[in-house]
Amino acid sequence: MKDNKTGTYTFVTEPFHVDFNGKLTLGVLGNHLLNCAGFHATDRGFGMAMLNEDNYTWVLSRLAIEMDDMPGQYENFTIRTWVENVYRLFTDRNFAIVNKDGITIGYARSIWAMINMNTRKPADLLSMHGGNIVEYICESEDCPVEKPGRIKVETKEVTETLTAKYNDIDINGHVNSIRYIEHILDLFPIEYYRTMRIRRFEIAYIAESYYGDELKFYKEETGGGEFSIEVRKDNDEVVCRSKVVFQ
Repeated sequence: MKDNKTGTYTFVTEPFHVDFNGKLTLGVLGNHLLNCAGFHATDRGFGMAMLNEDNYTWVLSRLAIEMDDMPGQYENFTIRTWVENVYRLFTDRNFAIVNKDGITIGYARSIWAMINMNTRKPADLLSMHGGNIVEYICESEDCPVEKPGRIKVETKEVTETLTAKYNDIDINGHVNSIRYIEHILDLFPIEYYRTMRIRRFEIAYIAESYYGDELKFYKEETGGGEFSIEVRKDNDEVVCRSKVVFQ
């Protein structure tokens, strides 16, 4: 696996994975990206199951997705993933999304931390397992999209409020990272999705939220089809920030 640094995984766009346009939804794509990250890490000895035995787990910190198109219903598509950089507390993982004709239709960048499940503190990646994660850094793949940037939300007006329920909660006991994406995309009227498409989506995860938490969504337009969103929970603590760019 040290010589095979890029993982390649094939999927089919199921009917229940598409929206009313017949295209794969961003939430499902995000879930596939996270699954590919898990497959790639597991194949190379630092997957969730192995880490959990030592009370560690991977946590997604930031995600940025840029798409020129989305796979259509029943279409096969492929996701390639690789590790770009490893730092002491974070690692950069990239993705390329390739359609049924072999054309790359999108890229994604992500930043991950490994945390101790008991203390919730980040682990030193360069000391875990002898630091051998750096052996899987791939320098031959390119990811020609901007890295996740700083997102600022100034509005004080609440756009939407919801309570975290059963379907929001994942195996770690907190609101699943993909559920935030789905809730954020629900802030926009359906006409946006009839007449435009999402060119770029960014999200930065800051704090955890749990079952029963009241989540408040703040949305503001920053111009040119670009929106910034902030999610806060009961005590006004920021949970995540997002940027959505329509085209």
